[in-house]
Amino acid sequence: MHLYLIGYRGSGKSTVGRLLAARLGRGVVDTDELIERESGMTIKEIFASEGEAGFRDRETFFIRSIAQRPSPAQVVSLGGGAILREVNQQLLAASGHCVWLQGSPELLHARIHSDQSTQSRRPNLSRHGGFEEVNAMLRVRTPIYQMLAQKTVVVDGATPDEIASEIADWVNSAVPCD
Repeated sequence: MHLYLIGYRGSGKSTVGRLLAARLGRGVVDTDELIERESGMTIKEIFASEGEAGFRDRETFFIRSIAQRPSPAQVVSLGGGAILREVNQQLLAASGHCVWLQGSPELLHARIHSDQSTQSRRPNLSRHGGFEEVNAMLRVRTPIYQMLAQKTVVVDGATPDEIASEIADWVNSAVPCD
């Protein structure tokens, strides 16, 4: 079964995903990177030309594609909002285990604000942006992250390597993933 990393933007899913895949000897897929590569556009450009619905359609297409290939099991870093669609929730639950990288709003905002790549490649998700947006999105998404997660890892105060180690230890000791 696949191992899906879920969590809000800035929680470290992409970085941890690469480290975790190396530890587990699995392939890694980052759905945001896959969407950008296949479309030839940044997420921000997709939102501008197709709206959020167009982006979410692309996201669902790739999640379905990954979920329908159960072998070899992969580490999959999902975009923060991938969990919003019920069809995606069903695909994730049926094809893998979800690990929620949970960060405080303060940490997530600081990481997003300091990452120039995030600012240039990703759109605001509300008219306000900033810290207010992080809080608003977390109010909506947190219950879904909680519902889907078989494991939650608090990322505040932990390095990506420590997070990857914690997840790898969990997978190796408790999760029937193959």
